[in-house]
Amino acid sequence: MDPEFRGDMDHHDGTSDALPGGYVEKRRPGELGFAVFLTVASLGLLYSAYGISGFKALSSPGSIPMATSLVMVISALVVAVRTARLPRVAGETLSKDILPMMVVVFVGFLVLFGVLLKPLGFLPTAALFLIAAFKLLSGKSWAHALTMAFVSLLVIWLVFRILFTVLLPAGIVPEAEFIQIFRNFFSGKG
Repeated sequence: MDPEFRGDMDHHDGTSDALPGGYVEKRRPGELGFAVFLTVASLGLLYSAYGISGFKALSSPGSIPMATSLVMVISALVVAVRTARLPRVAGETLSKDILPMMVVVFVGFLVLFGVLLKPLGFLPTAALFLIAAFKLLSGKSWAHALTMAFVSLLVIWLVFRILFTVLLPAGIVPEAEFIQIFRNFFSGKG
């Protein structure tokens, strides 16, 4: 990146500043928080690795996980300390430049997808996700969102469930019964 780059609002043209070099000697919003989070998460992993067998010998089952997580703790701590010493980039905010609301909404959608997948099954959960995503991202009518979601879900289902025979969580939709009805119909038993 150009060393004369100031890091102000002139870079928000849709291009990325995540190239090697980025902001020279500057800290972007959220960087320090993320570095601290990585340090705490690494400490949690070290504690978990210690719980495998303690530190009894180098040949114990937990020695490699503990060594790996110790390296993670040290690395994350070094990154956090170095990041804390840097001055912040002027003119940027976490909510506008790093983590816009649309990203937060879709992270919430994905968490909700994971929570609803087991009780509802793949088809209703994916349908809800796709309908909401198409409506939110396209800004068009509900009919458009429903149509696009249905077509997309049908293609996904045909490719993964029928073509590749991937078992998707069934949930509340009696998918196996529908497939058997179609098999019986096309084999002449229907």
